[in-house]
Amino acid sequence: MRKILWIAAMVLVLSPFVQWAQDWPFREGRDEPVPEFVFARLIYSGRFGGFGRDWATDYPAADRKFMWGVQRLTNIRIRIEENAIRIMDPNLFKYPFLYVVEPGRGLVLSDVEAKRLREYVDRGGFMIFDDFWGTAQWRNFTNQMRKVFPDREIEPIPRDHEIFHTFYDIDSFIQVPNVGNGIRGGPTWQSDGYVPQLLGIFDEKRRLNVAMSFNSDLGDAWEWMDHPQYPEKYSGYAYRIGVNFIIYAMTH
Repeated sequence: MRKILWIAAMVLVLSPFVQWAQDWPFREGRDEPVPEFVFARLIYSGRFGGFGRDWATDYPAADRKFMWGVQRLTNIRIRIEENAIRIMDPNLFKYPFLYVVEPGRGLVLSDVEAKRLREYVDRGGFMIFDDFWGTAQWRNFTNQMRKVFPDREIEPIPRDHEIFHTFYDIDSFIQVPNVGNGIRGGPTWQSDGYVPQLLGIFDEKRRLNVAMSFNSDLGDAWEWMDHPQYPEKYSGYAYRIGVNFIIYAMTH
């Protein structure tokens, strides 16, 4: 009798894990399902022509670790592997979410590329620009955005906008520093980019098409989230706002 009771108890304890193993979509011997979300990073040409390395800052570790976090925090089926794509790649429109890093320092768009990105947004795409700092980089960035959106303005995203509440409630911006400054305890700013801002571009229906993390570096927080000396307040914020970006892009 005691043996029967022990077996029954073990069944109750292990049954959730058995079900998890049966449902786990990536276990050996089963076809991998189509992911619901793929994080795409934009490859762009640099200041001196050709494809420099500004676009690849924190790549691929930031992309992979961010996707690990999204998979853990949500029930979205995620493709963990990094996915970088050029502007003129014919597959660009397969990815409704684009991450663009260091656009203030390295992004230079031709007229053809600008037209392509405008088409991407007009067809429902969502872009995130991250890790650009101060007046000089802002000047280059806005020059490139005018090529893409000559009829639209960059404006602050209102604090009551739903992007701050799609999954997590986010009440304030945090300036996320580069990894070195984060580990040393400051400063959090670079150049003259003292104040973090979350800015955007809206279409005629007030759908947010483009979000800009200005004077902040989300990518470093994703990449270094598991470093024992990197402050959790930066990585936690970066993951929360990143998840909100994804949920908004998938539902609007």
